[in-house]
Amino acid sequence: MAVRKNQANLTATEKRNFVNAVLELKRTGVYDGFVRTHNEFIMSDTDNGDRVGHRSPSFLPWHRRFLIQFEQELQKIDSSVTLPYWDWTADRTATASIFAADFMGGNGRSRDAQVTTGPFAYSTGKWTINVSVDNRNFLQREMGAAGTLPTRAQVDAVLAMPVYDTAPWNSASEGGFRNYLEGWRGAGRVHNNVHVWMGGQMATGVSPNDPVFWLHHAHIDKLWSDWQRMHPQSAYLPAAGTANVVDLNDTMRPWNNVTPAQMLDHSSYYTYA
Repeated sequence: MAVRKNQANLTATEKRNFVNAVLELKRTGVYDGFVRTHNEFIMSDTDNGDRVGHRSPSFLPWHRRFLIQFEQELQKIDSSVTLPYWDWTADRTATASIFAADFMGGNGRSRDAQVTTGPFAYSTGKWTINVSVDNRNFLQREMGAAGTLPTRAQVDAVLAMPVYDTAPWNSASEGGFRNYLEGWRGAGRVHNNVHVWMGGQMATGVSPNDPVFWLHHAHIDKLWSDWQRMHPQSAYLPAAGTANVVDLNDTMRPWNNVTPAQMLDHSSYYTYA
């Protein structure tokens, strides 16, 4: 059973093993495939048309499946590796432990946002951006230049919402946990604001170019898990017959063999510490 830990509690060995596995996925080209997939879906997901990975009820199960697939690829390289999560309600600055030189590396420099420290700096020769929106081949970050990191109080307010999602099942939905966690509504704009705060590639469709993406989304997944535990009678919605969105028992692209119903219980894959 895989145990996903808070990145702040990782040992030096656990950090090194995670980084090395990520770098190996990058070397083989597998990593860039995840970047392409995410970008394709974020560009095609629209409020008024077919939507699968974003702006829709399946935002959470889609990313849960996406993270499981990525974690499994890491474990093919090193079976000890699991996805850590970044609790940005506690580790809220550009000098937090996640951004140490032995882990994710630091902020981008002022003149071009290029990350120059840590294992994912372009200068290491191991992290060239191949799936780009601006033709720059280096990892970029502009932490804190825009947006704000959600607070614990803002997250708790979202976790208290008892209904999973509401019509019209897009970024305009009011009063549902999914849309407020995704960050289209609510004071904290939870998930979305973290991408904006990071800046660089994290603020674009090719956000997985920054390995911080996986730690951010592992925390979002953990918050969904926390919500499920807090509201055991609250079902995934919509259940059936809804145009343009993934209902409970519909399959999700690009896998076409997994449904939201199959992603509701993650305990056969991992737990959170």
